[in-house]
Amino acid sequence: MVTENLREKSLLLIDQYIKNENLKKHLLATEALMRSLAKKFNQDEEIWGITGLLHDLDWEITKETPEKHPFIAVEILEKEGFPEEIIEAIRKHNHIHNLIPETLLEKALYSCEEITGLIVAVALVMPNKKLAEVTVDKIMSKFKEYSFARGVNREIIMKCEEFLGIKVEELAEICLKSMQSISDQLSL
Repeated sequence: MVTENLREKSLLLIDQYIKNENLKKHLLATEALMRSLAKKFNQDEEIWGITGLLHDLDWEITKETPEKHPFIAVEILEKEGFPEEIIEAIRKHNHIHNLIPETLLEKALYSCEEITGLIVAVALVMPNKKLAEVTVDKIMSKFKEYSFARGVNREIIMKCEEFLGIKVEELAEICLKSMQSISDQLSL
């Protein structure tokens, strides 16, 4: 599959399977983060970005049966002919299945996508509700406050240190900058 068409095809799938605008924004934020991580680690930005963009493709289908997430997405992506490295990273990203991420791409998606939710939550408590107001210090302060954004799994995020060799603070900075670069798309 030609990578130029990969993002276009991905966006069509998102429009087909996802109606919730906040979920679409999470996918865009994760795509931006994964592209930034790919650049940092000298990896294929398109493959990493598409992996982030599609990782929760079946979320609305599986929200009542989380044990099926992301396996329906995997079936869809296999049928659509997406590259195996994207499919495998998506297959392994849901920690409830205890699948061990092995490649750098798998480890990045597994340990990093949750931080986008934390950063959105931080932006929403800022006076103007904008990413431009958010700082790494504010993110790290809220990261330590477990009652804030309780749905964000901090233990998974902390795996970035083991899996990628980067501190959570660096991940927060990378993610914040990548999300700020698409703030208009995120309405933040």
